[in-house]
Amino acid sequence: MGSWPNQPRVAVLGSVNMDLVAYVDRMPGGGETVTGSDFRQVPGGKGANQAVAAARAGARVAFLGAVGDDAFGQQLRANLEADGIDATGLHTVPGVSGIAHIVVEGDGGNRIIVVPGANGQVAGVPEADRALVAGSDALLLQLELPMGAVVAGARLGREMGVPVHLTPAPARELPDELLENVDVLVPNQHEAAAITGHTEPRAALAALLERVPEVLLTLGEDGSLHGRRGEEPVHVPARRVKAVDTTAAGDTFCGSFAVARVEGRTPREAMEFAAAAAAISVGRHGASSSMASRDEVEALLRG
Repeated sequence: MGSWPNQPRVAVLGSVNMDLVAYVDRMPGGGETVTGSDFRQVPGGKGANQAVAAARAGARVAFLGAVGDDAFGQQLRANLEADGIDATGLHTVPGVSGIAHIVVEGDGGNRIIVVPGANGQVAGVPEADRALVAGSDALLLQLELPMGAVVAGARLGREMGVPVHLTPAPARELPDELLENVDVLVPNQHEAAAITGHTEPRAALAALLERVPEVLLTLGEDGSLHGRRGEEPVHVPARRVKAVDTTAAGDTFCGSFAVARVEGRTPREAMEFAAAAAAISVGRHGASSSMASRDEVEALLRG
């Protein structure tokens, strides 16, 4: 990826895992064994996925987190650096790196088990890494790190005047001390329902806007819904594509949307950019390996 004047800068504080992915026609039931059709080992983790998505969308990205002192840790670091991501904030700690066991069905749906490993040792942003956040136009957070680390990251972003984008996944209760430092909340429909108790998207959006100033609600095949306090919601439909593997589609959307917003695109334009990036990703296998380049996304938008 090249660079240009005013190129967006994005920092990501988050998880990095090695995804161990098995492909099956259908999920096994309890006590049942099924035969898979393929197996892949692909770097992933919500944080790292969003970092790669942002880098391929055109941003200069700094990643903050931890890997273990095992072979996976070396591979995970190398994968981020291969996309031009600054990994000086990715620390190596004793023990194993994060792992995700993923089973992908024939229709592209998936089920995931995450073992945090080194991610569970992240406590916040070390003093030496604070400049990586301070020099950014946006800070992306998720919930695969300990909650204390996420809260510390959000506070740091607020202190430094860096807009904080939070993907509340995996879904859990969100403390006020976190949300009061979040500028943009990016849940999917299930996460929004878990937070608000509302399954209807516009009702969930309205409830979330009582706690944060801007919300981007992703709706899968129904596209996405954006809201800001005092403005009418904006809905953008999803692109119709045949899904091969939906792993990391949401992370692709989040990372791409953040870059587009930093560049000054309107919410609708940013949602259309992110929808195109996600559409390309679901047509390919894997997490970070499925993500499109900026040129591919722009070509699809011109299409």
